[in-house]
Amino acid sequence: MTIRDDSDAVAALAVQGPLSRDLLEAVTQQSLADLGYFYRQEVHVGGTVVDLSRTGYTGDLGYELWLDRADAVTLWDTLAEAGGAYALRPAGILALDVVRIEAGLIMADVDYTSVRHALTAAQSYSPAELGLERLLKLEKEVPFVGRAALRQEAARGGPRRRLVGLDLDWLELERLYARHGLAPALSPQAWRDQIPILDGARQVGRATSGTWSPVLKKNLAIGTVAAGSSAVGTTLEMEWSVEGERGRIAARVSELPFFDPPRKRA
Repeated sequence: MTIRDDSDAVAALAVQGPLSRDLLEAVTQQSLADLGYFYRQEVHVGGTVVDLSRTGYTGDLGYELWLDRADAVTLWDTLAEAGGAYALRPAGILALDVVRIEAGLIMADVDYTSVRHALTAAQSYSPAELGLERLLKLEKEVPFVGRAALRQEAARGGPRRRLVGLDLDWLELERLYARHGLAPALSPQAWRDQIPILDGARQVGRATSGTWSPVLKKNLAIGTVAAGSSAVGTTLEMEWSVEGERGRIAARVSELPFFDPPRKRA
């Protein structure tokens, strides 16, 4: 067997959004209706061979296009020219950070600490703590790294903490700003900070990233809280400072993803 690292030779473009399939069908001249969620197929755009996968770091219908980097600019130009009829707009990492939170997609070393960087027990996350139980097969006969620890976690009744969505109360946020004679002013960019989540006087977790959702018109956050406080509908509180003065707003535990339109998988 020969292993070759082709990372520097491969370019990737993401086409995401409700009209992404229509645009790609227009430039490939073929139907993509049968390409299932998280599946891939080879397509041609003009004379360019593209490995097309129905994936992406957003909560909407979307595709990623993998190709030889020498052809990337030509493909970009082709998409940009055809995209005028489909309201195509370029978007960067700041926009992506907003939509990935709406989609409930976690980010390494932001919403959890990767195993390479974890220095303490609190920084070490299990898949179950991150809501990834569906990827675990603890009864698998072949041993794998971490199986014993995961079985012990399950035997104790499950993880001691859970990754959750948090719906932040807008009216309480308005009141915090009103104390200072101000209207709420939220950045269009997502934030990445560790902010305490409380249940009364007791801290039960922390929010790790959040954003104002332009799609859902809500103030949202992703965080990790104690398992006993993680049930959907539980009302907790999150610290929120205005003009250097600490306050609190209600943070209601919500199901993830926040935004999950049927077209993403249909």
